[in-house]
Amino acid sequence: MNFSSKLIQDAVEQFSRLPGIGRKSALRLTLHLLKMEKGEVRDFGEAFISLRENINYCNDCHNISDLELCEICANPNRDNQTICVVEDIRDVMAIENTHQFKGKYHVLGGVISPMDGVGPDDVNIDSLVEKVSKGGVKEIILALSTTMEGDTTNFYIFKRLKGFEVKMTVIARGISMGDELEYADELTLGRSIVNRTPYENSLA
Repeated sequence: MNFSSKLIQDAVEQFSRLPGIGRKSALRLTLHLLKMEKGEVRDFGEAFISLRENINYCNDCHNISDLELCEICANPNRDNQTICVVEDIRDVMAIENTHQFKGKYHVLGGVISPMDGVGPDDVNIDSLVEKVSKGGVKEIILALSTTMEGDTTNFYIFKRLKGFEVKMTVIARGISMGDELEYADELTLGRSIVNRTPYENSLA
């Protein structure tokens, strides 16, 4: 793709680095920015700079947050005794949209994937074990995607928490094998949470 301007070329290259954005889509976005008012483009750019420089991670659940505690963890009406373990913020958003879960979350920030060089120490598992060891947690809901990596991570967490007095459940397999939680429809995901089953049953 030939460009008459290096400025356009640089902008296209930056947009095309985003997931799901090819060079044609990147060019279309770049040309759209040129039609916008300079002030709007400045606000657009500053929003992302501010996002990257000022975003925090919740001290309790590792969810993305503007403050030290996310809104969910800071909400006194949430159930502290039930923790839903998810991979990232997209899963938190998907489950929250079902309005079926009133507990709190623990965001791992990834899943164990030896092929990708991601081990147990690379995700937020130790802090989950520490949280359970302090007492007060009655149930851990494993809500990772039904992939090999998700299942591997579920089993590792199960082994780490097996010695504690905590109930461990897994969301019902209403979601197709390999599907990500964020793409499941709200009704299916909501039912999967309500109809969760003991994790030991999934090992049979």
